[in-house]
Amino acid sequence: MTQIGLKIGGVPEHFNLPWRLAIEEGKFQEIGLNLHWSDMSGGTGQMIRGLETGSIDIAVLLTEGITRSILQGLDAKIVQVYVVSPLHWGVHVPVHSSIQTTNDVNGQTFAISRYGSGSHLMAYVMADQHGWNLDDLKFNVIGDIYGGLWALENNEAQAFLWEKYTTFPFVEQGKCRYVGDVVTPWPCFVIAARGEIAEKYGDLLKIMCDIVNEKAQEVKNDPDAAEIISWRYNLRMDQVSKWLSETEWNYKGIEYPLAFEKTTHYLKKLHLLEEKEAENWREKLFIQRSKMEI
Repeated sequence: MTQIGLKIGGVPEHFNLPWRLAIEEGKFQEIGLNLHWSDMSGGTGQMIRGLETGSIDIAVLLTEGITRSILQGLDAKIVQVYVVSPLHWGVHVPVHSSIQTTNDVNGQTFAISRYGSGSHLMAYVMADQHGWNLDDLKFNVIGDIYGGLWALENNEAQAFLWEKYTTFPFVEQGKCRYVGDVVTPWPCFVIAARGEIAEKYGDLLKIMCDIVNEKAQEVKNDPDAAEIISWRYNLRMDQVSKWLSETEWNYKGIEYPLAFEKTTHYLKKLHLLEEKEAENWREKLFIQRSKMEI
C-alpha cells in the first residue's frame, strides 16, 4: 500500500496518548497514512505557526486558538472536535507571592507561551469571568511551560495559566503555587489541518479521526489507563484518575457547531475578534461544511 506522509503536532501531554498509541501500533499505516508526530511544547501558538509555515500539516490544538486564527485568515480547516470536555486551566503564581486567590491576580502580568495561544486567550476569559477591565491585561511571552515557571520564579510575571494536571508536579516540587481554576466554556481540543491538506486528503483525515476516536475509547475503558498515563507522563496516579473521570474524547466523531458559535461569540465579546472577521464563520472554519447540522 502506498503511504501518504503527513506531519502532525500536539502538546506532549496526557490528552494525546490515543495518538501516540495509534502511531506505535501502526494503526494509521494500515490505512496508507504515515503520520509523523512532533511534540509542540509551545502549545497552540506554536502549532498555529507550524500550520502557517507548513512545518506541520495537522495539529491537535485548543478550540479558541485555532478558531480565532482561522477567522483572522489562517489557511486551515477544523476537521473534528477531539476532546469534548472543557479544559481546566490552573492559575499559578510565584511561591512566595502574596497572591492567595484568583481575584488577587487582577492587574498582574500573565506569562503566556505566545500571543494567540490558550494561555493568552484564557487570561481574557478569566478577566471577563471576574469582571476585570480587559484593557488592563499585561503579558510576557515566555515560549512554554518551563519559560512560565522561570517567569514566575524571577518575577517576570505574577500569573501563569496552564493545564492544571500537567503543572501539578511542579506545584509539588515548590516551583509555583496553584490558587484556582479557569474552565473553558467549550470543548477544549480540536483537530485541524492546513487548507491544502484538508482539501486534498479530506476522506483520509476522516478515517484518521475515526482511528484516534476508537483508540481514545479504548484508553477511557482501560482499567490500567491511569497507571499507563502516570508512568508515561510522570503524573501522580490519583491525579490521573481524577483527570480521566473529568475527560471525554469525541468517541463517535460528533460535530459540535454550536460550540464554535459560542467560541466565536465569546471571542467577539472579549474584543479578540472583530465583527467582520466573524462573519460566515461556519464556511470559514470547517472541512465538511455541507454536513454541519445547526
